[in-house]
Order: sequence, then structure tokens, then C-alpha cells
Amino acid sequence: METAKRLNGIGEYYFSQKLREIDGMNKAGKNVINLGIGSPDLPPHPDVINTLQQEALKPNHHAYQSYKGSPVLRNAVASWYKKWYLVELDPDTEILPLIGSKEGIMHICMTYFQEGDAVLIPNPGYPTYASAVKIAGAEPLYYELKKDNNYFPDFAAIQQLMAGKKIKAMFVNYPQMPTGQLPTKDMFEQLVAFAKENNLLLIHDNPYSFILNDNPVSLLSVEGAKEVVIELNSLSKSHNMAGWRVGMLVGAKDKIDDVLKFKSNMDSGMFLPAQLAAAKALQLGKEWHDEVNAVYTKRRKKVFELLGLLHCEFDTTQVGMFVWASIPSNYNNGFDVSDKVLQEASVFITPGGIFGSAGDGFVRVSLCSTEEKFEEAIQRIKDHCTIENG
Repeated sequence: METAKRLNGIGEYYFSQKLREIDGMNKAGKNVINLGIGSPDLPPHPDVINTLQQEALKPNHHAYQSYKGSPVLRNAVASWYKKWYLVELDPDTEILPLIGSKEGIMHICMTYFQEGDAVLIPNPGYPTYASAVKIAGAEPLYYELKKDNNYFPDFAAIQQLMAGKKIKAMFVNYPQMPTGQLPTKDMFEQLVAFAKENNLLLIHDNPYSFILNDNPVSLLSVEGAKEVVIELNSLSKSHNMAGWRVGMLVGAKDKIDDVLKFKSNMDSGMFLPAQLAAAKALQLGKEWHDEVNAVYTKRRKKVFELLGLLHCEFDTTQVGMFVWASIPSNYNNGFDVSDKVLQEASVFITPGGIFGSAGDGFVRVSLCSTEEKFEEAIQRIKDHCTIENG
């Protein structure tokens, strides 16, 4: 049986492959320390878990749910956006809960893109953007983000890239993953203006705005942004709920209605107790984020120490739950460094090249491990790994 043509050029997700390799090493007794994937190891707030438990005990909470999500959750999202992002959203028409924001990427692509279309994809950037665009039948068109431009879009270069193409949309992601670059108000305003000038749908993926960042920002905060912007957000990172699969799509009513046409044919709603628990999570105050970030701050210091042993260079002001670092010049790419550290020290760090060609000279380390694990990884590298400084 042949697979559909839409899967041509779509490989297995890198981390899916790598985890199998790591599993094999662990079975051989290597006890690999995985510092690659951004899956929060801290628990949600106890009140969130208690809400899930209590709501799951109610016999009438186990049926199919509304395709648009519970009004309780949609109202909580609206309040959350107003409180933290200063963005007004109509909970009835401008919010669509998602079973994780990753599915929202696919929903958007399947709703708007088809053969003959092209979509601007950041390089480096989240690999799922390009995969979802390809599956929808469209062409990913990569625009490079450079360190010397603060990983901001070069609009003049993008304009040249667009020549002769039917460009439908542009993916953006700030705080940027994998680089940890924060946005500026001016850059966001330029993005919205660029999208309007070129009749583009601007898709902003915004899951990292609370991690090691005191000033969360939404692209929808720019005046007139709803005309061209649709934003994805998630509780996975901000509330330690990655496995719960709770996300959201926010934007103007017409865009939400468009995506709902596709989404309503793909699932039958989210488990109601999970939605109600998510609403409780969104009501948590600044003290919650401060507690989480205090842990990540300590861990990040350990990651800085680890990367120093590998002779990598990095910006100490980057945010999010990773540290992005350039490798020594005498190594070909981040894959070489990552593989060397894995084989010699049984420590896995992510090669930057999985995020695009512009990431070849970099590695990325996740903060989602305990200080004790980082200490052990540091000691292993000191004892067993020889990274030469070019």
C-alpha cells in the first residue's frame, strides 16, 4: 500500500527518531540524560489538578462537548488575554479552544492552503510549520532569521523572496523558538504593516511568552492586527500542562469561523473537566509565573555552565525554556557536537539544524530537567567529553 503523495518529503519527526536511539542506549545501560525536548517536568498548580479531579467525578461531564469549547474556558481565555496582553477578545466569536496548539497549526494550513500556494516559514523555526504546509499541498518558503539582525525578519529580503510566488501567509513566533529572541513593539508593528501591504495571513505562534519573561506580549496588541493576524497560544509551557493538550486559536470572527469548518470535522471536542481545569489555570496570578520562573532561572545558570564547557557562545538575555548557543568554529554543525556529547557523555542536547539550515551552527538545551540532572550532565561532560575550541 503506497502512502498518499501529500506525505512525499515528510519525514518522521526528529525527536521521534532520536528518542528511539536514546531508548536503545538506555537498554544498553547508558542512562542517557535527555536535555533536548521542551516538555515541562514541573506539575501544574494543585488547584488545577484538584479541579480536574472534582469535575471528573460529576456524572454529566463525560459526554461529547461543543466544537467551539466550553463557554467557561472561552471566557477564561478572554480574561487572560485582557489581563496579560491587554487584548480584547469576544469569547463567543474570537476564541477557539484547541486540543493543543500543534493541531491548530495543521487546522490553519488545511483551512487556507492548497497546491500552488506558498507560505513563509522562519529559518530557524519550529519544524511543524513546514511539515503542515507541505501536507496541505502548499510550498514552504523559508525566510532566514540572522543573529546580527536580532533574529527579526528582514522585510526587504523577504520581499525579494516573494517575487513570482503566490504567497498566502507568514508564520512568525515571538518569543522566538529556538533562539529565545524577544520581540519589540516596533518589529510587531512592522510585521502587521508588511502583512497588510502584501495581503498575507500572519500566523503568530505564542506559547513561550511567560517563560523567563516579565512582559508577555501578543501580536494582536498591535492596532489593526485582527485584520491580518491569527494567534496560537497554549497552556503547555506557561502552566506545565503539555500532556493535557490545551491550546487556543484567537483572532477575528471570520478567521475563527473558517478554521472551525475544518476542525469540527476532525474531532468532537475536548474533555470537559480538562477544559474547566484549564480555565482554573488561566486564573492563576503573577505569583504562579514567578515561582515557575525562579526554578527556570536556577536551571538556566547550570545550562550556561554546561555550554561553557562545550565552548559554546550564547546570549544570556534570551527567554523561553531553552538556551540557544553557537558551537565552536572547528565543528561542521550542531549535529556533530550533539552526537559527540551523546556518545561520549550520554547527554543529549538538540542540534540546531533540525530547525532549519540557519540553525546548523548552533545547539539548543532544554531547561526541563532538575538541577541535579544538570549537575550530573556537567560532571559527565567534564569526565568524558572532549570538545575542542576552534
